[in-house]
Amino acid sequence: MKLKIFRIMAIIVGIIGTSLINRFMEGGALFMSLILICLLILIYFTIKSILTLKTNKEISKKMLKHISDSGTLGLALGVMGSFIGLITAFDVLEATGAAEPSILAGGLKVALLSTLFGLFTFSVSKLAILILRIVQK
Repeated sequence: MKLKIFRIMAIIVGIIGTSLINRFMEGGALFMSLILICLLILIYFTIKSILTLKTNKEISKKMLKHISDSGTLGLALGVMGSFIGLITAFDVLEATGAAEPSILAGGLKVALLSTLFGLFTFSVSKLAILILRIVQK
């Protein structure tokens, strides 16, 4: 019974993981990688803040600023990646002169993926700050 549950869970994780990796690559490897680095940095600062919560409250409070800055940088990179993607798509449309709806929709989807990932990173940072402030009091 347990083996069947593990197999089902492995299949679900594989499907979700494959989908996320595909979306990650669709959004543009450069900007999505930079946003991922921001997400990993803010997770590091969050863990460091949690670990120093009882021993050194000054460092824990300092980490809140770093968490906020990492999330904001992730959001800014996402928006910048979208703008660059849109400008590139419009350049291609201008050069070819053809604006088929399927091509335009695909380009808009790709351009919005980096903004979505940046917004996710920003949301994680704000949630971490909210929880840490509640715990610190």
